[in-house]
Amino acid sequence: MRDAFTAVWRSPTGRIGLVLVVLVLLFSLAGPFVIPYEPNKLDVLHRFAGPTTVHWMGTDNLGRDLAVRMAIGGQIALTVALSTIGISLVGGTLLGIAAAYAPARIERVILVLFDVLSAFPPLIFALAIVALLGPGLDKVIFILAVTMVPHFGRIARAQTLSLKQAPFLDATRVLGASAARLVLVHVVPNIMGPLVVLASMDIPVVITLEAGLSFLGIGVPPPRASWGGLLHDGYTSLTQSPWPVTFAGLMLILATLGFTLFGEALRDAIDPKLRAAP
Repeated sequence: MRDAFTAVWRSPTGRIGLVLVVLVLLFSLAGPFVIPYEPNKLDVLHRFAGPTTVHWMGTDNLGRDLAVRMAIGGQIALTVALSTIGISLVGGTLLGIAAAYAPARIERVILVLFDVLSAFPPLIFALAIVALLGPGLDKVIFILAVTMVPHFGRIARAQTLSLKQAPFLDATRVLGASAARLVLVHVVPNIMGPLVVLASMDIPVVITLEAGLSFLGIGVPPPRASWGGLLHDGYTSLTQSPWPVTFAGLMLILATLGFTLFGEALRDAIDPKLRAAP
């Protein structure tokens, strides 16, 4: 991993992506401690204020400080992205390895499950879950994680199938290694490279999906700040002030661009064969 991050830093696009990711992380994590405002404190006398030294990004339609709410929205986006990717990565990897080693009948069941989950667009699936359970941060994570499990499961299965008959695994079996040790010690570490790259490139996808769900009102419920919710509030009052939409859109652009460039550079560093042709 040290060599991979060194290669990422040497890449111009990777360096830009890494800097953007670090800036977004610092702003989201340190912002609420540095900015001297509560995210939900109302000040209707100063609503729709522009950026000043007092309010760095201005205020929204209720006079709440936009900078601290952008930082809280960044924490929400990162929490959803990392939780979703973590759950889907673990679940997809386990199911993919199980499909590779299971009998043909069980393998077909797992592959059909992947096809069924992939058949539901995240938005339609989200609407169905919200209709049953109501909106909430935990529902957003559950919805996105479930829809992304097949994404990791198919890659894990393909990587495991390519390793099943590898000579070093045969030697390990001859030495008496158990099936659990074989999978955990030898298979999992050798298939994690492509999965980690895939996870890093899926983070901006999850951030965008969470923002879209919150924009539509079926994601993170108010008054909790999220970039999608801030975009929605700013859009409804665009004629009064352009700043909420501007800064919420800017944060989304910086986060998705940073993670995308970082993920592509990490892909090239870990597996040069996947490097895009010039």
